Amino acid sequence: MLNPWLALEAGADPAERAGAVRRAHSAFLTDGTVQEPVRSVVADSWRRCAGARVAPDGIARVELTDADLRAHRAEHPLAAVMPLIRELLGSIAHDGAHLLTVCDAAGRMLWVEGHAQVRRRAEYMNLVAGARWSEREVGTNAPGTALAVDHAVQIFNAEHYCTPVQPWTCAAAPIHDPATGRLVGAVDITGGDHLAAPHSLALVQATARAAEAQLAALGPITGGRLTLQALGRDEAVLHGGGAHAARRLSRRHSEIVLVLADHPQGLTGEALAHQLYGERDLSPITLRAELSRLRQLLGPLLRSRPYRLAAPVDTDASLVLRSLHAGDPVAALAAYRGPLLPRSEAPGVARLRRVVETRLRGAVLAAGDRTLLEEWVRSPWGEDDLEAWEELHAVVPRAERPVAAARVSQLRAEYGLRLPPRPATFPQPRRA
Repeated sequence: MLNPWLALEAGADPAERAGAVRRAHSAFLTDGTVQEPVRSVVADSWRRCAGARVAPDGIARVELTDADLRAHRAEHPLAAVMPLIRELLGSIAHDGAHLLTVCDAAGRMLWVEGHAQVRRRAEYMNLVAGARWSEREVGTNAPGTALAVDHAVQIFNAEHYCTPVQPWTCAAAPIHDPATGRLVGAVDITGGDHLAAPHSLALVQATARAAEAQLAALGPITGGRLTLQALGRDEAVLHGGGAHAARRLSRRHSEIVLVLADHPQGLTGEALAHQLYGERDLSPITLRAELSRLRQLLGPLLRSRPYRLAAPVDTDASLVLRSLHAGDPVAALAAYRGPLLPRSEAPGVARLRRVVETRLRGAVLAAGDRTLLEEWVRSPWGEDDLEAWEELHAVVPRAERPVAAARVSQLRAEYGLRLPPRPATFPQPRRA
């Protein structure tokens, strides 16, 4: 097949392909092997689902309802482009055979629209607004897989990992923030096997591109707020509209903007100097010179008396903390790109760096989730985390414990600890 994101090549028999994929799906669940004619994008997704211990007979969890759902919709940037999406896909959504769905970057369905009869049929698998349809939650599906691989994709019939979804076929495309390139959600059409045709994938791709173009025309999707990317990088990048689009800052300027973003009420010169230099005895001229150079870059965004930012600046570190406060360690870990300005020794930055690391690590350990733990220990900041490796050793299947046990033993030896790993406990069954 020339296009691996399409479910069927020209001339393929949908019924014959569905039977072959269903047999391959059964074999994968039995022995973990992937047989023909499963596409590589689907095989990779099945392996991710198995690694995340997704229940093959599970359905999506509803996470947002009523007022919470309405508030999340209203605040989400895709609300501004829903009229356009409905204009492009509305006729399909109401033809009695399809559904139009739009989800956020975490896979939570914000809008599920279409003929009432089709929506009722979809309710049995919780394809409803407020349900989370990420791969990690409900297995291979077009919107969840499109978000996982950041590419438009069709998922046909038995290619779905969870059997309740297999009667359906869907096509989805991710939507990005045109200013920063980050994922903000995905648009999807869901229906019968006829959606495996090339036109459905082209249609959702064109709709996603049109939505991104309208977002760009509307201006920064953060509602006028600037954003600062500082996780995992020594020089932060300030994103926003107008003169502030994608501006890379020096290390010292990165520290100043981060500290001021963390103190929106502003700081006196003395307080800002303490956040940046600690107890070092430096002339006030040093700070004023740095602020003067920064003002040349930022213009009226930087104010004085007290020193502050004229517009709110949202940071990727605050996104991690908000996700943790909302009880969503999956979203928090996905947003974490490494230590905050890792080489900075500024006291204000070091304090915030410790807060983010400590809270995120604590949430990952407390969750006891194998996938979260594996992501943590495979990262540069978690690969030497003995406690995380011990937690992972406790939750992996017995056949996979030797790898974790070896790493636990290695780390204990390096740290001068000779005690054996604590006894493994069996994980609780995953809730559907």
